[in-house]
Amino acid sequence: MTVETHTVGVEVAGRPLDGRKPVFNRVVLKLGGEALLGESAIGIDHEAAAHIAQQLRSVHERGVQVAIVVGGGNIVRGIEASEHGIDRVTGDYMGMLATVINALALRDAIEREGMECRVQSAIAMQQVAEPFIPRRAIRHLEKDRVVILAGGHGSPFFTTDTTAALRAAEIGAEALLKATKVDGIYTADPHKDASAQRLVHLSYMEVLNRGLAIMDSTALTLCMDNRMPIIVFDLFTEGNVERVILGEAIGTRVDAGPAGGAQ
Repeated sequence: MTVETHTVGVEVAGRPLDGRKPVFNRVVLKLGGEALLGESAIGIDHEAAAHIAQQLRSVHERGVQVAIVVGGGNIVRGIEASEHGIDRVTGDYMGMLATVINALALRDAIEREGMECRVQSAIAMQQVAEPFIPRRAIRHLEKDRVVILAGGHGSPFFTTDTTAALRAAEIGAEALLKATKVDGIYTADPHKDASAQRLVHLSYMEVLNRGLAIMDSTALTLCMDNRMPIIVFDLFTEGNVERVILGEAIGTRVDAGPAGGAQ
């Protein structure tokens, strides 16, 4: 599928255009629920939501089509609920509903930045969200709307990382951008090991063989089968979403190519 790229206006997020062109036309941005925590211990920090929306605006104004898959871990995690005695299936559905709450909050923040946004849910709740229909999602993207894909996979036992990998394939995205709290994949936990080095490039198989916990194996295998590149980067550094879109060498890229070295 060929997607045309265009530039809207003469400024990006209030800054003059610099002439650089995005390397991706359509992407799926995976946000963990923790991205909405901000300084809070639980729930939604509206300043955090506004910060995400501001980063999205700079990308949107470059003509890039963005679909978002958001987690629900800031409210409830299905697997953690099951550890406290709640039935696993029930816990997973609780987690899916949490993603819809996050999607609505994020939609509000995005619309406050002047962008059109639609929420689609894998769980039917027609009063607050459209059903997820791939062609409808694509049509929204083609009309310069941000689309938030909520409700997880719609079935228990699947993570929102797996949902993001599946949705990226369904809507013809060119990359899956996984936004995290760290600036890529490291040889060890950088918060615990000062000698940990960031890995600039990895193959799918190396991630699987080394057991690197960037996402679950189902999600990674889906990306590998569909040759969907994954870029893991730090969401909380200002402007990083735009840098990834412009092809700057930040974070860690995972694809079918041979693995690179550490940095």
